[in-house]
Amino acid sequence: MPLHAWSSAAYTFPLPAGHRFPIEKYALLRDAVLAEGLVAEVHEPDRATVEELERVHTRDYVDRLTNGTLSDAELRLLGFPWSPALVERSYRAVGGTLGAARRALDDGVAMNLAGGTHHAFPDRGEGFCVFNDVAIAVRALRADGRIRRAAIIDLDVHQGNGTHAIFGGDAETFTFSMHGGRNYPFHKVPGTLDIELADGTGDEDYLGLLAKALPRVLNDGRPDLVVYLAGADPHERDRLGRLKLTFEGLERRDAMVLEACRDVGIPVAVTIAGGYGIEVRETVAIHVATARIAGLFCA
Repeated sequence: MPLHAWSSAAYTFPLPAGHRFPIEKYALLRDAVLAEGLVAEVHEPDRATVEELERVHTRDYVDRLTNGTLSDAELRLLGFPWSPALVERSYRAVGGTLGAARRALDDGVAMNLAGGTHHAFPDRGEGFCVFNDVAIAVRALRADGRIRRAAIIDLDVHQGNGTHAIFGGDAETFTFSMHGGRNYPFHKVPGTLDIELADGTGDEDYLGLLAKALPRVLNDGRPDLVVYLAGADPHERDRLGRLKLTFEGLERRDAMVLEACRDVGIPVAVTIAGGYGIEVRETVAIHVATARIAGLFCA
């Protein structure tokens, strides 16, 4: 069964010239997966509802983000200037992860061609993350009665501090992050399992640590759903990553995660998380490879 994916023209929004966030990657990724025939369909995501957002975020934060009344300090922390297009993108990107998570329960694997905004806390956004789509999806599926337990496998190069904070003390959500120990965020929030990596970590060390961790995540977490943040930023040519994974190493990483989940019958919703390559097309190529591999694991 081919992969179902979610994307939208709204995933791209205007940014000032020279802004370091690679907003163009979303349209390039959508075009590439369609050109290669990697997906059964690219679905237009629904706009997340306020009720869905407020299962994770405070009403005050949702209202002020939506209405454009965040302070200058809050916008600096977020890393984006406010605009109506930012609001629309943020609601739609959450909708994409919601759609992928619901479809994954039927197909085994589905993918949002965005998402993984793991630095968003209940009351604020940080580090280019407005709403925490992963947490919102987990709580939505619980509210739907479709899952009880969940595991987050966060392989973005930066720790998922917002996700860890949201699920702190939640015994039914296993939060696993493997990230650069000396990288952003500089104040880490403990998750269920954190593996901190030294600068310059390469394929074999990285994959060896991941192979040891995955059985613990799946056995201890006993999830009904895994949400996988398949960040491109561990790549050796990422401007913010500080690790040394190759294209091949990242492909092996994706296959390892998806195979481990398939072997015990756990569905996976994939999000792309971060990627800040020296060349944006290299980042897109990593995300395309993730989609290509994910398609091999659909039911």
